[in-house]
Amino acid sequence: MRKYTALFFFIMFMIGTDTFLISPMLPTLQTQFGVSTGIAGWMLGAYTLGSAVFALIAGPLSDGWNRRTVLLCGLLGFSVSTILCGFADSFWTMCLFRLLAGISAAFTAPQVWASIPAVIPASSISKTMGIAFAGLAAAQALGVPIGSWLATAHWSVPFWTIGIASLLLAAVAFYLLPDIKPNARKEDRKSILGRYVPLITSGKARSGFFAYLLLHLGSGTSFAFAGKWMFDRFGLPIGQIGTVMMFLGFGILLGSTISAYAARKLGHASAVAAGMVLLTALYAIMPHLPSLTAVTIAYLIIFATLGIIFPIVMGALTSLNASIRGTISSLANSTMNGANTLGAWFAGLLYVQFGGYSSIGIFSAVCLALSLGTFLFGGVLGRKSERISPESASA
Repeated sequence: MRKYTALFFFIMFMIGTDTFLISPMLPTLQTQFGVSTGIAGWMLGAYTLGSAVFALIAGPLSDGWNRRTVLLCGLLGFSVSTILCGFADSFWTMCLFRLLAGISAAFTAPQVWASIPAVIPASSISKTMGIAFAGLAAAQALGVPIGSWLATAHWSVPFWTIGIASLLLAAVAFYLLPDIKPNARKEDRKSILGRYVPLITSGKARSGFFAYLLLHLGSGTSFAFAGKWMFDRFGLPIGQIGTVMMFLGFGILLGSTISAYAARKLGHASAVAAGMVLLTALYAIMPHLPSLTAVTIAYLIIFATLGIIFPIVMGALTSLNASIRGTISSLANSTMNGANTLGAWFAGLLYVQFGGYSSIGIFSAVCLALSLGTFLFGGVLGRKSERISPESASA
C-alpha cells in the first residue's frame, strides 16, 4: 500500500510544481521572449486552458478505459511536453508546449483520484487521498521554490528537471500499478453528456460550481502576477521570489492540515464564511502593504485560509452525489483551471491598464465576496443540502 501512496504523492507533486512554476519565472520569461506584460500571463494561462478544456472529457471518458493505461499515457505526455518547454525558442512555442502539458495533466490527475479506491484498502482510502492532496501543497511549499532556484542557472533547467523526474515516475508506475479496468456492465456505459446532466439540472450544483469558479478566479488572478508585482515593487530577483513562494506553499500545507479541525469546530458554512471574509479584506489591502515582510505574512495567511476552505468546498461539491464523484471531480478541476486561465488574462489586463496590482487586489476581493454570497444563498454549505438523485445520474 505504501508504494502506491508514495507514487500518487509524487505524481501530484510533479503536476502541482509544473502548474505553478511559471508565476515566479514570469519576469524572466517575459524578458527572454520579449513580450509585453499584457500577454505574458498566457504562458501560465495556456497550461490551465488545456487542462480546463480537456478535463471536461478526460474524467468521464476514462471511466470506460483501463485507468493504468490512461495514467501512463497522460504522464508520458506530461513529461515530454514539459521537457519541450525547456527548448522553447519563442513565446508562441512556449504557449504551445504549456498547452500540451496542461492537456496531459488533465488526463493524469483524475486517474490518481479514481485509482486510489481501486488499489488501496477501504480503511486507508481517506488517508491516501489526503496524502495525494498534500503532494499539491508540497509542490508550492518546496517544488516551486526549488524550480525558481534552479532557474537562476538557466530558465530551462526547471522544465527539464520536472520532465525527466516525471518520466522516471512513469516508469515506476508502469511496474507498480495493476490494470484497473472499468466495469463492463452495459448500464454503466453512460455517455459523457449523460454524466453531466444531473449537475446541469440541479440548481444547487449550478450555484456550487459558479461559486467555486469565483473563488478560483479571485485567488488565481491575484497569484498570476504575484511574481511580476514583487519584481516591480521590491526589485526581487527570481531566486528570492521563489523563497516568498515557499511561504505560500507552507500556508496551503498548514491550512489543509487543520481544515478538518476548523470544520468540526466552526461548522462547514461558518468556517468557509469566516475564511472568505478574511480573504476579501486581505486581497484588498495587500497591494498597499509597505514592506516585503508584511506582504509575505499576508500571503501566508491567505494561502493558509485557502488551504482550509478548499477541502471543505470540495467535500460539499462531491457529496452532491456519490455515484458521479469522478465526473464532479473532473468538472471541479476544469472549473479551477478555467478560472485560473481567465485569471491570468484578467491579471495582465488589470496590471497594465488599471493601476497595477491594486486593481488586481480589488478584483480578487470582489470575486471572493460574490463567491461567499453564492455559496450561502445557494445552500451548498447548508447542513441539509440537496442531493442530486442517483436516478438522474443514469441519464
